[in-house]
Amino acid sequence: MKKILWILLALFLIGSGGMAEAQVVKKTAKETPVVIEEEDEEDEEEEEDYDDEEDDGDLDEEDDDDVVVPVEDEIAVTDKEGNEELIEFPEAMTYDLDSLLNLYMSKTYLTGTNDCEMKDVNPTYPREVYIERLSRIPSVMELAYNDVVQKFIDRYAGRLRYSVSYMLGAMNFYMPVFEEALEAYQLPLELKYLPIIESALNPKAVSRVGAAGLWQFMPATGKQYGLELNSLVDERRDPVKSSYAAARYLKALYRIFGDWNLVIAAYNCGPENINKAIRRARAAKGNTQEGDVLTPADKDYWHIYPYLPAETRGYVPAFIAANYIMTYYCDHNICPMTTRLPAQTDTIVVRRNVHLEQVAAVLGLDIDMLRSLNPEYRRDIVPGLTKPSAIRLPLADAGRFIDNEDSIYNYRTDELLNKRLEVTINDDVPTYTRKSTKKVTRKNSRARRNSRVTRNKRSTARKSTARRSTAKKKTTARKKTVSKKKAPAKKRTTAKKSSRRRR
Repeated sequence: MKKILWILLALFLIGSGGMAEAQVVKKTAKETPVVIEEEDEEDEEEEEDYDDEEDDGDLDEEDDDDVVVPVEDEIAVTDKEGNEELIEFPEAMTYDLDSLLNLYMSKTYLTGTNDCEMKDVNPTYPREVYIERLSRIPSVMELAYNDVVQKFIDRYAGRLRYSVSYMLGAMNFYMPVFEEALEAYQLPLELKYLPIIESALNPKAVSRVGAAGLWQFMPATGKQYGLELNSLVDERRDPVKSSYAAARYLKALYRIFGDWNLVIAAYNCGPENINKAIRRARAAKGNTQEGDVLTPADKDYWHIYPYLPAETRGYVPAFIAANYIMTYYCDHNICPMTTRLPAQTDTIVVRRNVHLEQVAAVLGLDIDMLRSLNPEYRRDIVPGLTKPSAIRLPLADAGRFIDNEDSIYNYRTDELLNKRLEVTINDDVPTYTRKSTKKVTRKNSRARRNSRVTRNKRSTARKSTARRSTAKKKTTARKKTVSKKKAPAKKRTTAKKSSRRRR
C-alpha cells in the first residue's frame, strides 16, 4: 500500500509540474508572435498522462509541434536536389525587443498602438501574391522572389512582428536623415532599409565583431570614410555623420561592381569576399582566365550565391524581405507604434572640454536625453580642446547654453574633468619612524653598523684574494710560454741527427 501511495503522489506532482510547464509555454508564445493552436484542457491532461507513462520521458513527434522553440540564428533551406543548407540570419534579426524599447527615444517618444488592433495571426498568401507585391514596390534595385526570400518574409511577419512594429515607429526618427544622405549622393532610396537588417535601428548597437552604430561600420572602414574613433569619440554612432559616410561607401562599392545586390552583399562581407566568390563561380564553369571581362552572369548575386559566406547568403534576402514588410505590414496584421517626434534641435560648437553632466545640471536637462542626442561621445566628455566639437541640444536650450556658458564650464570641473595638466614630482627623502624605545633603536643602529663593517671586511678580503689569484695565473702563464719555446728546439736537433745517420 505504501508503494502505491508513493506512486500516486509522484504522478500527481509530475502532472502539476506539467501544467506549470504548459503555462510557461503559453507565456512565451505570447511574447514571441507564433500562432499556436489552442486545445481543450481535457486533451492536455490526456497528453500529460500519456507522457508520464513513458519510461524514457521523451516527447512524441506530435508534441514537438506544440513546443515553442527559442529564436534560432539560422534557417534551413532545401534545394531541388534535396540537400539541406543552413543560412545565418543577420545579427540584428536576433536582437531582443526589450533592449530596443529601453532606449531613450523609445521610452520617451514611442507608445503602444492605439490606431489599430494588432493581432498575433499572420495570414499567409500564395507565392504569386508575394511576387506581384514585390514587383509593385517603386525600386531601382532588383527585388526578386524565391524560397529563401519567403523564409525571411515569414520571419519578419511571424516571430519578429513586434520588432517590426517598433521599427515602423522608430522610422520617423531616422528615415529623414537616411533619405537626405542617400539623396545627396544620388543613390536609390530603397537603401534606407539597410540599417533595419544591420542594427534594427539601434544607434548604440555593437556587433560581435566590433561593428557599431546604425550602419554597423567596422573601425577601419569608419576611419577610411572620415568617422573619428578614439577613447572619447565614436562617430559611427552619430546618425547624421554615419549616414553620409555610408552613402559614400555604397557609392564606391557601386563603382566597383555595378550591381546593387552585389553592393549590398559587399557591404556585409567586404568586396574581397565578393571577388573571391566571383572567381570560384567562374572556376566552376572552367573559366580561369583573369584578363577576361566579367559578364552580367558573372556579377549575378544569385549565380555566385553558393560561394558566399553563410551570413551573406542571407543578407540580400533579408534586405528584400525588409522592403516587403515595411511596405505591406498592414496585410500581415502589424501595427506601427505611435510616434511623437522630439523637439527640434540645434548644435553648439565648443572649443573647451565639457562634460554632458555640466550641461544637464546648469540648464536643467535630462542627462539621458543629452546622451541620445549626442551618442558619439562615449564617456559623456566633449573634447572641444582637441578640436572644435558640436553639442546637439533642443532648439529652445541652445540660446540658454550661450548665456550660461561660463557657469557650465565652471560647474564641478575638478570632479568631472579631473585630468591634471601639470604635476610636481615628490622628491622628498622618505623618513621611516618606528614605535619603539630608545634602547631598542640604539641596539638596532649598532647592529646595522656592525653588519656594514663585516660586509666591508668581506668585500676587501675578496678583492685581495682575487688579486693574488690573478698574479699567480700570470706567473704560471709565463712559465708555460718559456717551456713551449724550448721544446721545438730540441725536436729540431733530433731531426737533424736522424737525417745525418740516414745519409
